[in-house]
Amino acid sequence: MRVLTTKAILLAASLALVSAAQAEYPPTLRVISPIFGQLVSFAMPSNFVAVFETTKGSRYIREAVPRGETSERWTQMITVTGEKGLTSSPGVSPEKFAGVIAGGFRSACPDSFQARSLGDMTFGRFDGFVAVIGCGRIASGPTPHSETALLITVKGATDYYTIQWAERGPASDAPPVNDERWQARLRDLGPIDLCPIVAGEAAPYPSCVNKS
Repeated sequence: MRVLTTKAILLAASLALVSAAQAEYPPTLRVISPIFGQLVSFAMPSNFVAVFETTKGSRYIREAVPRGETSERWTQMITVTGEKGLTSSPGVSPEKFAGVIAGGFRSACPDSFQARSLGDMTFGRFDGFVAVIGCGRIASGPTPHSETALLITVKGATDYYTIQWAERGPASDAPPVNDERWQARLRDLGPIDLCPIVAGEAAPYPSCVNKS
C-alpha cells in the first residue's frame, strides 16, 4: 500500500486548488459593452475586474485591473474609451487619433518617451491602428516608475474607440516598447470587433456573441 508523505499531500492539494481555480476562472472572458453607437467586443483576462467607469459628455472610459489592485495602485490596467461622434470630424484617422493620445502620454515624460508603430489593422470590418507607447520615468505616485501601453484605436460607424493595455515597471531610460509581449497581448485581446446595437437586446448580447 502506497503512503503519501506530507509534502506529497500538500503538493496534491495545491494542484487541486490550481485546477479548481483554472476551472472557475478561464484564461479570458469575452467582454461586450454598449458604448455610444455600437457594442465593443474583445477578450479580457479573467483575473481583471472593472474599478472605474464614467461617461462625461461625449467621452466614455472604463478601467480594469488585476483582482486586488486599485485604480490608483496597479501593475497592469486595461482601459476602454469611446469618443462620441468623432468620425464626423474632418482629418481624423485611427493613426492620427493614436498620435493625439501618444502626445498626451509624451507630455508626462518628454525626456523618456518612446513609441513603436505596429501599423494599420482591421478589426472586423472597421479600420484601426496599433502602437506601443511608453514613458521610462513618471514621477507621479509613491515612487518613480515606467509606464508602457499597447494602444489600439478603432474607427466605428460614428464613434472612435480605444483599448489600451498598460503596464507599470521600474523607472528606466528606455521603456520596453519593443518587447514581444505587446504582440502577444494584442493576440490575447482578440478578436476585437464592433457590433450594431439591436433594439431590445440585453446582455450577453447574443447577436454579437454569435458573430464572434
